[in-house]
Amino acid sequence: MLPMMPRNPVRLWAQFARMAIEAQMVIGLRTAGMMGFMAQAPGEPFRMVAEKQAAATEAMFAIAQAAGRGHSAERMMAAALRPYGKRTRANSRRLTKIR
Repeated sequence: MLPMMPRNPVRLWAQFARMAIEAQMVIGLRTAGMMGFMAQAPGEPFRMVAEKQAAATEAMFAIAQAAGRGHSAERMMAAALRPYGKRTRANSRRLTKIR
């Protein structure tokens, strides 16, 4: 096995793919809200920016923590994706609720 190749690339790919699909859905829903095609909470544009800063901070902390514990590159990447995935999942659920 190549040293840089993750042991289980399918799991990491699936985690990334799920987050990417949910992110695209959130982008579409927020765009529709900004264009007035659907109802949007008043603080949604601010939330959109603020949550990215928080997710980036969490991701950097998670990857540093995983690296400090001596985890593999795969586990470090998975740890870095987790904060983003958590937010995209929550946003897609929240934005798709029927009001």
